[in-house]
Amino acid sequence: MKLKLDESGNAVLQDGKPVYVHDDGKEVAFDAPGTVATITRLNGEAKDHRVRADTAEKALKGFEGITDVAAARNALDIVSKLDQKKLVDAGEIDTVRNEISKAFQGQLDEANTKVQTFEQQLYAEKIGGSFARSKMIAEKLAVPADMVQATFGKAFKIEEGKVVAYDANGNKIFSQSRPGELADFDEALQTLVEAYPHKDHILKPSGAGGSGARNDGSNPHPGAPKSLAECKTSAEKVAYLETIK
Repeated sequence: MKLKLDESGNAVLQDGKPVYVHDDGKEVAFDAPGTVATITRLNGEAKDHRVRADTAEKALKGFEGITDVAAARNALDIVSKLDQKKLVDAGEIDTVRNEISKAFQGQLDEANTKVQTFEQQLYAEKIGGSFARSKMIAEKLAVPADMVQATFGKAFKIEEGKVVAYDANGNKIFSQSRPGELADFDEALQTLVEAYPHKDHILKPSGAGGSGARNDGSNPHPGAPKSLAECKTSAEKVAYLETIK
């Protein structure tokens, strides 16, 4: 920004104010008194803000360490209702301590219960729902979803609201079709099934005499079904899967 000059080299004035030319060619009359007044006003406002901030910061220091405002207010209410004259008695002091402890513990227990319930509901929806809706289970496995979950469910966790699968070595399972990204539920389950030592017993037969039965026809547990095909109830299927673990 440059001062505009006339042919004689004198500053050009507009309403008594020197004219300046911006780099883009726009001309503006500079109001020096108005600018000074604005700067003075802003400095005053900034000072007021600093004073208020300092005052608030000093007031809040007395509440350092208090994270549960509701619990603190409840504790103060309990203390305020006690007869101050009786606090010299050790028994009454213990009463105060016990009442405060009960108030905090009750709220803590309630919060923990809500968190556990929420986690269980989230797990049931995210993990259980994924097993129940799995196309991989419906199309490729010969056992119901709840039995598949009983075997592989522990490999799945919820992290940041997403279902993440881990292999037997504790490593996250990544997608083979999308390098660098975590495998989705069905792809992760497919990987776990392929690594399962007894996968031939849970995969659907590919044809006559398929992998749904034992190759040698033997069964080390007399009385138990010899193959998954012989199981007529869910209980028998669970018993059969236990024999091949």
